[in-house]
Amino acid sequence: MGNLTNEAILQHIQSGLPGTIISAQESYGMCTIEVQPEKIVSLFQFLYNHPEMAFQFLTDLCGIHYPDQAGKELGVVYHLHSLVNNLRLRIKAFVPKTNPQIDSVSAIFKSANWQERETYDFYGIEFIGHPNLIRILNVDEMTYFPLRKEYPLEDQHRTDKNDSYFGR
Repeated sequence: MGNLTNEAILQHIQSGLPGTIISAQESYGMCTIEVQPEKIVSLFQFLYNHPEMAFQFLTDLCGIHYPDQAGKELGVVYHLHSLVNNLRLRIKAFVPKTNPQIDSVSAIFKSANWQERETYDFYGIEFIGHPNLIRILNVDEMTYFPLRKEYPLEDQHRTDKNDSYFGR
């Protein structure tokens, strides 16, 4: 195992791909970086091919929705793992709700194929260059994306419930 640290990861990225990182933080020992969405493919290629870092395992890819974050409402969160160094890296890239597009990383990580399709299906984020970006779990006729926080949690027109039972 290598002696790679979170600080060294940030230094490698900043020297190899300057201007890619918007912000960085560490929580519970895991480095989290926010990056420019247009640089996601070059960053992943850099992390995958770097001889010391070797982030060659995509653990997870999912969508997030922050409706109050103007211009950055939708985002994609990637979790990479360097098996050689036993280190994980969380990468976030945000896109506007008006143009929810980001490049696909399925050419680098084959496992991203289905995960990108699921993220598209539930959040409406389009992955440019994806080989088969269609709905994976919901019906094709669906006109909305169910995991966006755009709908009330309860039916506002219900008459069969009494809110006083719920402390309201």
